[in-house]
Amino acid sequence: MSQSSSHPSSLNIYTAIEANRRRTLILTASLVLFAGALVEVIGLALGLPAITAAIVAGIATVIALLVALGTYRSGDALVLSVSEAQATEREQYPDLYRTVENLCIGAGLPMPKIYVINDGAPNAFATGRDPKHASIAVTSGLIEKMSNLELEGVIGHELSHIGNHDTRLMLIIAVMVGWVAIVVDVFLRFTWYGAGARRRYQGRGENAGGAVLLLLAVVAAVIAPLVAWVIQMSISRQREYLADASSALLTRYPEGLASALEKIAGDKDPLDVSTKGTAHLWIAEPFKGQKSAFNALFDTHPPIQDRILRLRAMEA
Repeated sequence: MSQSSSHPSSLNIYTAIEANRRRTLILTASLVLFAGALVEVIGLALGLPAITAAIVAGIATVIALLVALGTYRSGDALVLSVSEAQATEREQYPDLYRTVENLCIGAGLPMPKIYVINDGAPNAFATGRDPKHASIAVTSGLIEKMSNLELEGVIGHELSHIGNHDTRLMLIIAVMVGWVAIVVDVFLRFTWYGAGARRRYQGRGENAGGAVLLLLAVVAAVIAPLVAWVIQMSISRQREYLADASSALLTRYPEGLASALEKIAGDKDPLDVSTKGTAHLWIAEPFKGQKSAFNALFDTHPPIQDRILRLRAMEA
């Protein structure tokens, strides 16, 4: 994609997919490097030698990633429970099952478990630690209000999340952001009580350079959670763009998903089952209302009108 903020008359689907994957990689690497650099700066401010601080930063980052991989295995059951999703059988929703089956064949994915949520707002999400242990949940409102082609576009989007391992990636990112917050909290408490300053000055002697470094570390610690959160939301938005493009490639009909998103945006029914903790999973922002430009930085989804424009500009 040659332009990131404008919308050319046509976009090649393959180019859009590659561009979104590249941006995700850059943002993810930026978050990992940012978290590691933060630990190193804090280590230097507390009096650690540069090499030791770098080693500590590397070890801490690896531990955070391992914790993320170790904790996401049971997350899907919790999400489905919180969302009041009910397991279904083929006999109950034959058209839904047929749509999922056909798209799974086209995507080369195993058949996920299918859940339906009794909620009038049209929406859907996918969860699961990998394609073999995946689930798709759709609201009753989505089934009732979408045409077959629109439903196909939505299911294609959710299957793309499964095929792209987005659930795993976003959990890793969330753990990294949480880890940054924990490191910052420990450092600020340590500094507040003077232990960090005393240790630094006892080891190296009191000097202006040390005071400046400590001040910079405190400033970095204060803004670090905000920066990490903005990066997290940016990654989440790129994965939504990627899933949109992947759905268009899978269905060969971008207009199906564009029309579905248009209906979802215009629907007035509130999504009662969503929470702040699960908002990022849904195909569209579940909490509707006016947002300021500043609040938009923390949205888990791109502007829905932007997604619609991109889809309608795509060519296979």
